[in-house]
Amino acid sequence: MMASQKTVAAVIFVVCMLLMTTRLDASVQIDDVSCSEAISTLLPCLAFLEGSLPPTPSVDCCTGVTNLFNKANTTPIKRSVCQCLKDASTKFAVKPDRAAQLPQLCHIQLSFPISSSIDCTKIQ
Repeated sequence: MMASQKTVAAVIFVVCMLLMTTRLDASVQIDDVSCSEAISTLLPCLAFLEGSLPPTPSVDCCTGVTNLFNKANTTPIKRSVCQCLKDASTKFAVKPDRAAQLPQLCHIQLSFPISSSIDCTKIQ
């Protein structure tokens, strides 16, 4: 049970940092993606985000990151995904440095930094 919670939190942190915007409530829809779907999209990134091997994100991780990034194409959606992932990240052991590296390693250009202190309401 602890492992699944840890996985969800790590995914949330990454999603928050990458796509910024939504609530942790799984019933909340982010465009065509619920918060729980946004989190599950990033599950392949969990090992990387927790600081274990591999030292770089997997292809599946980057595919999920890219898909979520493409879905979060408006300011309200970005803010919702951000909040969703930020809320979830507080419950798991995501390494902030790994989360911050994810956009660059997956070749995604964000207009904001990935940080646990990000104010999701300021994302454009």
